[in-house]
Amino acid sequence: MRTLAYVRVSTGGQDLDQQKLAILDYARKQRIRVRDFVETHSSAMRTAQKEQLLGVIDSLRKGDRLLVSELSRLGRSLGQILQIVERLIQQQVGFVAIKEGIVLEGKHTMQTKAMIALFGLFAEVERDLIAERTKEGLAAARAKGKKLGRPKGTLGKSRLDGKEHEIRLLLQKRVSKASLARILDVSPTTLHHFVKTRRLQPRQQRRP
Repeated sequence: MRTLAYVRVSTGGQDLDQQKLAILDYARKQRIRVRDFVETHSSAMRTAQKEQLLGVIDSLRKGDRLLVSELSRLGRSLGQILQIVERLIQQQVGFVAIKEGIVLEGKHTMQTKAMIALFGLFAEVERDLIAERTKEGLAAARAKGKKLGRPKGTLGKSRLDGKEHEIRLLLQKRVSKASLARILDVSPTTLHHFVKTRRLQPRQQRRP
């Protein structure tokens, strides 16, 4: 039986040692040997974080165990956490959230079913609260006469932010936008919009 520990590091990495210390202290008290620590960083894209965590879970086998210092490290919402916990149970992998004192043996026991039901309820409440706060915020903004939406002329965030130099260089070398989109793993529409709004098209290649 293997035991892996999963830690998600916030920007700056100041809480990494705290997470590892909590996990190692728990492992010592329970006489558990932690085989490895798997780290992801909050600065990484959410999709990349989720894929890495799912990759860790897929590597675990029946009877293995996953440790986290606290439940929130598994996901950014209760809905995400619920999906991860259900997947662990399906693979019959044990799970421990140290701060909350949650210990699941990876089996469909009454305790596990009750825990999943509670997670599901909390996730639903969380969604309702977020929706309610959003509506209240919009209503308050309208009451104050604020214009909602992005200010005219501002650029929205893009997956390609920070890659302007690389894109401009490849365009100068006459790499086609279709090929460039495949290289950067985005749709041609996304790339075209990014190039246009950031004015990255080399001058000699711009249409009159």
